[in-house]
Amino acid sequence: MAKIIAFFMSVIMFFFPTLNIPEVDVDPESFNTNYTNVFVHGFSGWGEYNTLNSVFPYWGVNNGDLMKYLSARGFDCHAATVSPSASAWDRACELYAQLTGTKTDYGEKHSSECGHARYGKDYSKKPLIAKWSEIDKINLFGHSFGGATVRLLAHLMEHGSAEEKASGNSVSPLFEGGKGSWIYSITTLSAPHNGTSSYNIQEELDSDPNATAQEKLVAKAILGIGEITSGERTENDTAIYEMNIDNAMALNEKIDTVDGIYYFSFACDGTKQDENGKLVPDTDIISGMYLVAADRMCSYTGKTKNGYVIDEKWQNNDGLVNTYSALAPIGAPQTEFNEDCVNTGIWNVMPVQKGSHTTLQGGMTDYFNCRTFYVDYLTFINTL
Repeated sequence: MAKIIAFFMSVIMFFFPTLNIPEVDVDPESFNTNYTNVFVHGFSGWGEYNTLNSVFPYWGVNNGDLMKYLSARGFDCHAATVSPSASAWDRACELYAQLTGTKTDYGEKHSSECGHARYGKDYSKKPLIAKWSEIDKINLFGHSFGGATVRLLAHLMEHGSAEEKASGNSVSPLFEGGKGSWIYSITTLSAPHNGTSSYNIQEELDSDPNATAQEKLVAKAILGIGEITSGERTENDTAIYEMNIDNAMALNEKIDTVDGIYYFSFACDGTKQDENGKLVPDTDIISGMYLVAADRMCSYTGKTKNGYVIDEKWQNNDGLVNTYSALAPIGAPQTEFNEDCVNTGIWNVMPVQKGSHTTLQGGMTDYFNCRTFYVDYLTFINTL
């Protein structure tokens, strides 16, 4: 029970003071497209299928349901509900089932290797969206680990899975491939494309005899969320495993960008230089449970078990994810965003936003108006 209470307390700590947000008008008649928008939460998150969402909407936090706000302005928006702690593979399979109104199929080979049931929830009676096809495309948005989820879904939609097709029995249409054109754009938001040093820090804090009581408490709370939500899953079939830097980079090698899909990434930075020129968290932006990790991330360097060097470029962060990691997958085709030259099949890296890890999730603060941000951004997507 204590762990469960700690989990929900950590959720509540995401939230920010309420502001009066001005209404924003849009003109859908001016759009070139107006496809359905599907938002995918991060680790330990939730969406429309979860009753918690009606009280504490993940997208919009305590300032009001962002999906309803955007839908009321002519954008068809929906919040998916995938496993809070599972691997990108399992979450992508769940997302596919919700979007197609089918029974979740994790694949015979994958489920056998990971020791869980092949089939999960059936969404045939309540699909997330009305229709999805090459004509009725969608825009996908992934916050935090939701980024890996939507990236892998797009890869499977395009390429399928040779391993699952070779399993010999009936195969989910997801693993057959040939459907990458069903996705118009992908946008990642504070996503740890290349992992995050935050989890290295949490593990070190948990065993560091010099760590403060507050640091140890936060480390145990964050690591405890993983224990609560992972259940009986094997270690390598979890989000925490795939947010480890070495494992995230291994996952990147399995995910291609798809020709014909627009890719955009937003990273956040909640740090600043103090009077001595030292990088520190900006406490007007990063607070609560994220402050402990943010402080250590600002000076953290080291090597991963596989020998990857975590150097100074990893120190700017949003409290949970390194800003550098959220820019784009290392080695993937990428370019700085240029509104006069936006191409598909390549990561268009958007300007870094000043904010914490929850800013683009809908944490309205006095330094960022999330509602205006998404109205402007969806308008941009629809005018490509």
